[in-house]
Amino acid sequence: MRMDFLMGYTSTGIDWLDMLLRVVCAIIIGGIIGFEREKHNRPAGLRTHILVCLGACVITILESTIAARMGELANANEHISISIGRIAAQVVSGVGFLGAGTIVLSQRKISGLTTAASLWNSACLGLAVGYGFYLLAFISCVLVLVVLALLSKLIRVNTEKRVEVKFLHRTETMDFINEFFEEKNVQILDLDFHMEIKDDKNLYTNVYQLKLPSHTTYTDIVARLAEHKNVLGVRTTNL
Repeated sequence: MRMDFLMGYTSTGIDWLDMLLRVVCAIIIGGIIGFEREKHNRPAGLRTHILVCLGACVITILESTIAARMGELANANEHISISIGRIAAQVVSGVGFLGAGTIVLSQRKISGLTTAASLWNSACLGLAVGYGFYLLAFISCVLVLVVLALLSKLIRVNTEKRVEVKFLHRTETMDFINEFFEEKNVQILDLDFHMEIKDDKNLYTNVYQLKLPSHTTYTDIVARLAEHKNVLGVRTTNL
């Protein structure tokens, strides 16, 4: 049995070793991006990214082979025209439906957009490897990792949340809270106030909508407020 029969039509100059190299590179690139998503417990992790990248690579190799065969026919007959790239284009659009499955809307908060984008990028990198652009694919893979793993640490964006504080002794505790917010340059955008009597004591509840400076997190706010002796509880909720 001939090798070209086993490996398919390879007049493109892509021999089976080159095909194997491209497939392995696609698995590595998809695995690198997928591992970063997996360790953050995202819905699309290691296996999903590998499969997407690998599938895109295989489709590209097939398309290159088909295009070469059609090119030979077009050269032999001037009335035949070919359009390459259509199969790869369907991969890019098709992955969009897969990425949509990772996007979740819960309590007015959208999550999964980054994972959907990483899936789409994984498919694009698989296409690049399939076409033989190894350097482009690996450089792009590194850039994707920089965006996923490092950019969030370098640029911190605080999402808007409500901070609910339950406390006793209104005047003393309110003075402490206001002084703390002023010290941290925290702006109060909105404040809801509620008072109830519990165990013959006045229990106060303040619900703040805050604007935090870039160097302050809601974890810092909650931890500091909870340290006060009159504060019975602090929690945050999404807007």
